[in-house]
Amino acid sequence: MQSMPISFRPALAYLLNLLLHGIATLTLAILAVCLSLDTALADEVIGNRSLPNIVLILADDLGYAELGCYGQEKIKTPNIDRLAAEGMKFTQHYCGNAVCAPSRCVLMTGKHPGHAFIRSNRQARLPAELKKKYGLVFSGQHPIPSAEVTIAETLKQKGYATAAIGKWGLGHFGTSGDPNRQGFDLFFGYNCQAHAHSYYPGHLWHNSRKVKLENDPPVPGHASLPDGADPHDPASYERFKGDDYAPDRMTDVALRFIRENKDGPFFLYVPSTIPHVALHIPDEELKPYLGKWSETPFVRRGGYGYTPHQTPRAAYAAMISRLDKDVGLIMALLDELGLDDNTLVMFTSDNGTTHLKDEVDYDFFKSVGPLRGLKGSLYEGGIRVPMIARWPGRIRPSTTTDHVSAFWDVLPTIAEVTGTRPPANIDGISFAPTLLGRTDQQRHECLYWEFPSYGGQQAVRMGDWKAVRQNMLRRNKPDPLKIELYNLKDDIGESRDVVAEHPEIVARMRKIMETEHVPSELFPMSPIDP
Repeated sequence: MQSMPISFRPALAYLLNLLLHGIATLTLAILAVCLSLDTALADEVIGNRSLPNIVLILADDLGYAELGCYGQEKIKTPNIDRLAAEGMKFTQHYCGNAVCAPSRCVLMTGKHPGHAFIRSNRQARLPAELKKKYGLVFSGQHPIPSAEVTIAETLKQKGYATAAIGKWGLGHFGTSGDPNRQGFDLFFGYNCQAHAHSYYPGHLWHNSRKVKLENDPPVPGHASLPDGADPHDPASYERFKGDDYAPDRMTDVALRFIRENKDGPFFLYVPSTIPHVALHIPDEELKPYLGKWSETPFVRRGGYGYTPHQTPRAAYAAMISRLDKDVGLIMALLDELGLDDNTLVMFTSDNGTTHLKDEVDYDFFKSVGPLRGLKGSLYEGGIRVPMIARWPGRIRPSTTTDHVSAFWDVLPTIAEVTGTRPPANIDGISFAPTLLGRTDQQRHECLYWEFPSYGGQQAVRMGDWKAVRQNMLRRNKPDPLKIELYNLKDDIGESRDVVAEHPEIVARMRKIMETEHVPSELFPMSPIDP
């Protein structure tokens, strides 16, 4: 074959180069389209092109109706009300259980109370070496085991910086429940719930290191007014005031954590101690409420109770307003740092208002609105709590939802919006579709609680129906498995037991109470255990 003339070779090379360049350009274009599709799909999951920050604020013993946005008329909560105005308010959200530790366990692990490891408050019995190492006065609650997977551990899949700042209650340092062993890089505050009864303690914890507070002496969480002291003399209460207010320290650390991790992503869990008694509030923050209402001093002369206060109504209102102030500081910093649009903020409470009437006048404040029951009860007032979520650009402002949800839904919700994988064996259903205005929201067939304290209780919500068992562990109760039945649509106050009218509903509820309970050696429920 005759060879090609040399004069034609440059032209042919040029044409070949053009062809190869065109193929390469087309390939890159196809790859770009594929990548853009993948990014769009990822954006649909996590909300935008960077992982969202998560701020989860948990009040302590805050009732369903103790915020302005939930109908409170006496206590001022402008910052939390703003959260609701700029986000979504849930009207049928439930906590994990009727008291602190089991409710927090449900929140952190996504398992309902019949499957959760911690089901009641219980102080731990720590080995001598831990007592010696940490100089423990407060031993903490029974620890959650290493096998439990928390929200913080789930977010570690995507490299989140994590902090828990406030009250832990799920195991002391050196145990499996140590917050630093449960996914949190930073813990600051009270490890033990009993320690948290005082807002003027001698120390807080920075991870496993004690941080001294300038309270000399520390103010106890429980004390009585001395015999002979005049309950109407302000001087009688000076011994119950301190100098170094623990919430100040904890809020400062929370704000510092946000600043140090502003480039994200971060998860900030703020389990506040407010407004759990004792009634401890700095005088300056008490002033706006002094003289507004008639007062009966709480003096506690013997019996159970926390430290005395001359103006308990003003003190309680001021504490909730102080919680509101702390929320405002967090929100202001997110705005200052330009993090608003990339931060999902959720606010809720661990259970209903305390039942200690002499210290917290829940009737005066209408703390749980029309609901029945208080802290320690599986009636609505003990477990229906505020839930507010704000995420500018993703959650429509000033929206209200009646979606029925619970603490065990929080973990899968956070997992969905961050694109992380939730643990396989949880009970929660993500409510991200509700937050984001989608139509694919799944719903629970039922919600289940059990609580082996305050007499022993079970409860089920199924649609508008609510079944309750009370005093299951009381001695000599003739029928410990007796069921009460209420229709919440018609009777939100659970005042009319209609059990005799709906035997088929009762039968379904009884079956759920059997199947959703997994026996626990630590927290037995003898009438329903095998």
